[in-house]
Amino acid sequence: MPRRRLHALAFAVPVIASLALAGAASAHVTVNPNTATGGSYSKLTFRVPTESDTASTTRLAVYFPPKPAFAAVSVKPHPGWTFKVSKSGDDVSKVVWTPTSAASRIKPGEFDEFDISLGPLPTSGTVVFKALQSYSDGTVVRWIDPTVAGQPEPAHPAPVLTLTPASAAPSNASTTSDVTPAKEVVEKDDNSKAPLILSIIAVVLAAGAVGLSAVRRRRS
Repeated sequence: MPRRRLHALAFAVPVIASLALAGAASAHVTVNPNTATGGSYSKLTFRVPTESDTASTTRLAVYFPPKPAFAAVSVKPHPGWTFKVSKSGDDVSKVVWTPTSAASRIKPGEFDEFDISLGPLPTSGTVVFKALQSYSDGTVVRWIDPTVAGQPEPAHPAPVLTLTPASAAPSNASTTSDVTPAKEVVEKDDNSKAPLILSIIAVVLAAGAVGLSAVRRRRS
């Protein structure tokens, strides 16, 4: 084989391998949106792609952390799938979705989404949802690896929800400033009547002066 072809092949192999890894790395079980306002109730969607080229997804189990615990969790019914909510005491520990028939499975090259509503969320920090994805060939992919800042993403990262602080409420100062213009308008309206009143008084005084002058003339 010519040297040029060998060099081209040597360059192409790592590039193709890196693209393949990038494609596999992007096909994770994720929670969407991946951020929410702390202290609120939120709707979350677990997105489930089928990575296998030959098997279909037949089960999704999402595990809730013991801390923070969630007692209020609602599951949106999903056509073609059933769900089961498991609890530990009063708090939800797990939700499992399974298809009602083979036709509802998530086939190779496809993805599906499963919705829940929960809260109240913690005011800050992160919430990690570990997930197990089962395939029709018996394979189970465990999306449970922690993601550490500054380190490469693990092969099977757990879905993570990041919490953002709630926006600050309006201060008293801003409320007062909103009222001040109205007072100014009232005061200006009151002051604007002053020239009219003074004019009326001037007319009355002038009329009185004229009358008094006429009386004096008659007496004289």
